[in-house]
Amino acid sequence: MPEIMSNGTRIHWDQSGRGTPVLLIMGHRYSSAMWYPVLEAWKDRYHLIWFDNQGTGQSGARSKTSVAEMTSDALNVLRAAGVDSAHVYGVSMGGGIALEFGIRYPEHTRSLILGCTMAKTPDIPPRPKWLVSILYRVLPLLKGLASKKFKGGYGDAAPDDAIARDKVMLDKDPFSMKGVIAQSHAIIDYSVTPGEVAGVTLPAIVLHGTQDLAVPYEGGKTLSEMLPNARLVTFPDLGHNYFVGAAERANAEVERFIEEVEQAR
Repeated sequence: MPEIMSNGTRIHWDQSGRGTPVLLIMGHRYSSAMWYPVLEAWKDRYHLIWFDNQGTGQSGARSKTSVAEMTSDALNVLRAAGVDSAHVYGVSMGGGIALEFGIRYPEHTRSLILGCTMAKTPDIPPRPKWLVSILYRVLPLLKGLASKKFKGGYGDAAPDDAIARDKVMLDKDPFSMKGVIAQSHAIIDYSVTPGEVAGVTLPAIVLHGTQDLAVPYEGGKTLSEMLPNARLVTFPDLGHNYFVGAAERANAEVERFIEEVEQAR
């Protein structure tokens, strides 16, 4: 897996395939390995570019970071891959980074694909930073007490075999506590104004499950309404990891969207 130095931190990245470029940005705590439902389906279909956000996988960790800095990491990875512009697909925190990418670097963005995310506007109250730090320290104790609601957050419609495989993948997915806490603080500190979102005229697709416990479905719906050229794809009875619980449909929806955008270019 190649690596670059970005904003003083070692960032691991990789690429595969040929053709239309797609930059994949994973969410909070997860490394790029958790893109496996997309990587397996699209390995021969697109030029895929992916990377481990700081604090996850094989990348280095920062004690302090920001959404802007992680967005800059994404651009540096795209440049390292020798690609001028790509369809930018982000999920959860990665969706926020993708949105910020479209705001900051529209010339490098063919479209925005925003999964299980929302526009974190200034009116949304942040969680206290001290609470975030405490929660991370007690997470190992709470692991066995995870909520069973909506199949543990995957959604009632998520197949059991897909959930089981995802849990195996997640259990062996490495991360740095320091780096992941820094990600949490970056999310708390970040906000984007409705005007900034409305100014993103790029073609966009927003994908969201109705049983998302991490980012409420209404947040994704509102985001799709704020973006002037976006459409919403709803996954009934699926949770935050809709791309695990409905991988085939999610991939097909995004493929169709990318084809439409490419034909209009």
